[in-house]
Amino acid sequence: MAYILKTLNSWFWWENIWMPINCTWADFVDRDGLVFPKPHQLYATIPYAFVLLIIRFFSERYVAIPLAKALGIKNVRRVKPQPNPVLESYFRECSRHPSQSDIKGLAKKCNCTVHLVEKWFRRRRNLEIPTVLQKFKEAFWRFSFYLTSSIVGFIFLYDKPWFYDIWQTWVGYPFQTLLPSQYWYYMAEIGFYWSLIFTLGIDIKRKDFTAHVVHHLAAIGLMSGSWCGNYVRLGTLVIFVHDTADFWLEAAKMFNYARWEKTCNMLFIIFSIAFFITRMILLPFWILRATLYQPTYYSTTPVIAYFLFNGMLLILQGLHLYWGYLIFKILKRFVFLKDLKDDRSDEEEEDSVTDTEEESTKSGNKNSSGSGKHLVSSSHH
Repeated sequence: MAYILKTLNSWFWWENIWMPINCTWADFVDRDGLVFPKPHQLYATIPYAFVLLIIRFFSERYVAIPLAKALGIKNVRRVKPQPNPVLESYFRECSRHPSQSDIKGLAKKCNCTVHLVEKWFRRRRNLEIPTVLQKFKEAFWRFSFYLTSSIVGFIFLYDKPWFYDIWQTWVGYPFQTLLPSQYWYYMAEIGFYWSLIFTLGIDIKRKDFTAHVVHHLAAIGLMSGSWCGNYVRLGTLVIFVHDTADFWLEAAKMFNYARWEKTCNMLFIIFSIAFFITRMILLPFWILRATLYQPTYYSTTPVIAYFLFNGMLLILQGLHLYWGYLIFKILKRFVFLKDLKDDRSDEEEEDSVTDTEEESTKSGNKNSSGSGKHLVSSSHH
């Protein structure tokens, strides 16, 4: 087994995969003031991801929640259904939306009314749907990171010649020194996407969940690979182009959850413009042109990494086309129906209470809880 792993490792780090002809890993030893990115430095992105998760926890708790309350978002608490093994088994194994005939059969089996079975399934379905406050907190965290990354990215890039002339990304390649700003930009960005991978099980799942997983993995693979091959100059441009549109979307989501309709609409339109400029114009016609076409001027024999990196960039561009289609559908509905509803989200059914509503009905529930307990007792028959 050790021999197999050693062989696979030597194949993976074969020079012909990562760098131009006549270059070896020995050439990338720091010397004469030149500092090069090193593959083992990517291990640091894992602890950085956990640092970001800690920052996320405190920012959501002490900034997002007070901000949500200031914007009028109430802390809705789900009304849990009474424990019932028969209905729970049907919910998990058969259907979340039973037909009317099935509801009647379940009511008879549990020795309770049809109304109580319908209420049980409604409450059980709502438990699967995140509250508005949960959605707001997640949007706030992403907004905070993307905005910070965009500002910091601009500060790091505005005085760099390759920010204005993309041909400069290849000047001196592969012996381009690594700047401290590039190191931290990469570590933070890769760490952020690792943190999103780690929280996939608890973050909100939408209809494009699979597309998001593919995007996160492709982003980590692309940034890690460009780090190993010292394509850092191009990598920072790709990161900047992506993040500058995303914080507008997260801001629109936050105001949508707060029901600030006009503000949400304005921010979503700004996001749409930024998305189409960055993802549909700059990325394919500026950056992809630099990665697909310009390297042929510096080497007549593209290395394997050329095909790997461009393949991942094309995957990302395919996802952008998919999301661009969804954005176009939302904009079309807004123009003709004045509705900016997100098709990816599930609708909550009316059966939840806010903290204030719960307090005001506690005394009443104590006097009228007999009918609510019927389902509990009947489930034991």
